[in-house]
Amino acid sequence: MKELTKAEEEIMQVLWVIEKGFIKDILERIPSPKPAYNTVSTIVRILEKKGFVGHKAYGKTHEYIPLVSKESYSQRLVKSVVKNYFSNSYRQMVSFFAGTEKLSLVELEEIKQLMEQEIKKKNNPK
Repeated sequence: MKELTKAEEEIMQVLWVIEKGFIKDILERIPSPKPAYNTVSTIVRILEKKGFVGHKAYGKTHEYIPLVSKESYSQRLVKSVVKNYFSNSYRQMVSFFAGTEKLSLVELEEIKQLMEQEIKKKNNPK
């Protein structure tokens, strides 16, 4: 699965929300300044060639459907970031984010609770 460009990702974000739609439906949900109709149509066709989007034809009109889920793409993207920026180490990634000044104490506590829950799940598999 290839990575999405910024423009492709913007269109996929819309399709993931609406689940299916025509070019006009996608265009309505893109914030201003809106690209031209033909630009959106071209990007959707590129997404189709990349295997991210499929369509149902109604004569000359096409209704587009995401073929790759947001969750699946997100998992792949995070794996790529961990591999390319954190030496394939989730520990390094977590350490990096924990050390940033942008995380509040409340956020760190919430992350700690999530990690403790995951540790319990791994220690007590069903």
